[in-house]
Amino acid sequence: MHIYTKKQIHQMDAEAAEQGLSPFTLMENAGRGLFEKIMEHIDQTMSIGIVAGRGNNGGDGIVLARYLRSLGFNVELMFPIGLPLTETAKNHLSYYKAQGFTVTIWNEGKSFDVIVDSLLGVGTRLPLRENIAHVIRWANEQSALRIAIDLPTGVLANSGNIVAENNSQPLTEPFQADYTFSLHGAKPSAFLYPSAAYYGELEVVTIGLKQDSQTIVLEKDAILRTLPTRKSSGHKGTFGTSLIVAGSDEMPGSVALSAIGSIRSGVGRLIVATCKSALPIVALHVPEATFMTDGLMRISKGEMPEKIASAAIGPGLVDRKTTRRALEQLLRLEIPVVVDAGALEKRTSWQAKGPVIITPHPGEFSRLTGYSVEYIQQNRIQLAQEYAEDHEVIVVLKGEYTVIAFPKGPTFINPTGNTGLAKGGSGDVLTGMLVSFLATHSSVEHAVKNAVYIHGLCANYWVKKYSEAAMTARDFATCLPIVLKELEQELEKLL
Repeated sequence: MHIYTKKQIHQMDAEAAEQGLSPFTLMENAGRGLFEKIMEHIDQTMSIGIVAGRGNNGGDGIVLARYLRSLGFNVELMFPIGLPLTETAKNHLSYYKAQGFTVTIWNEGKSFDVIVDSLLGVGTRLPLRENIAHVIRWANEQSALRIAIDLPTGVLANSGNIVAENNSQPLTEPFQADYTFSLHGAKPSAFLYPSAAYYGELEVVTIGLKQDSQTIVLEKDAILRTLPTRKSSGHKGTFGTSLIVAGSDEMPGSVALSAIGSIRSGVGRLIVATCKSALPIVALHVPEATFMTDGLMRISKGEMPEKIASAAIGPGLVDRKTTRRALEQLLRLEIPVVVDAGALEKRTSWQAKGPVIITPHPGEFSRLTGYSVEYIQQNRIQLAQEYAEDHEVIVVLKGEYTVIAFPKGPTFINPTGNTGLAKGGSGDVLTGMLVSFLATHSSVEHAVKNAVYIHGLCANYWVKKYSEAAMTARDFATCLPIVLKELEQELEKLL
């Protein structure tokens, strides 16, 4: 699934016209695709109301209505805010009427089994005009299956924001869709908050144009095909050595969880640089690791293990000054470095000899950028992309729909995971998985994508049997081996 901004959609429409695909044909393709999608959710016993707007989004609804009426469905096409204004939508309405089909006057006293929102598209502006807001309030009060075309009315294309400037609350809640059929590709707001909550289940309708967006939703097949295979002749040296610099007297569990994530993700050898008080805790859970006592201080002075393939720093660290010095030492190595938690600070430069992967949650990203958490959640894709490009780092902006932004593109959205990950320590496990995958994958991009996707997949596995609320970070020790085995079995079927 590809993601397109408002500007990209307009550019794409213009290019299609230049290449000979008329706007009329493009709208016909959209309506046909919408018809094929909606047929999976309706039957001929249902009454269907299509509320169409005055632009091209309304035109898509006109074509959908024609296809449904042609098969005898009980459909009413309504224009509650006025007849079409765009030339393409006007032409499709003329063709609709030429087939003998009629337009119905909107009657807010009437109810439907299915309501299709075809009022506005990517050109939505807030606040909604009162005549549009009135229709949306009516639709949301209906006991009906609600389907939005492209995006729910009241939702912006590029931002998660649903309120107009200078308003703390929306004048009207957006259309609350059960399904949204997005044309050609998803829009960023489907993965931002609070707008994502109004989309319902998202499905993409192809309209005959090539996919060329550099913002992509991760899919399992792509993950499977980039998982490294383990040769039977391999030994611990074959699968790399990773270093984790983490843990403190106050937070010894953080380093233990990172170590679990790492050792369960395939690395051949794990070195844990931590404080003396954390050693017995880590050794209890990961006896396979080797240790550097007083590790943070020793790393800060440049004392490095030999032949490490990747490193991570940050979980459970509280000594900012020493952590900063240790990070500078790691950035001098020609290896990937994962920077998390206590090692994340606002910097003018992340200059390093190897790739740098930062893994902030929204609160940490707020400290790095100066933006509020609310603004970040509404614009997380764009902000992660900008930070990655400006600072030449890989950004893993955690949370629902984790964003993975590479400095020279592309950007990926992770669809896996649930609120089982909303617990302290889950991010520490991800840091461990990342440092392990970076040691065992030949591609940094594949390592980062796979670690994030599989981290969320573990939470999905957990909820097959248990409550999301009951999941803890230490449950990854159980989930990871099972999830990795299932992926290996699926990969065998593909090959």
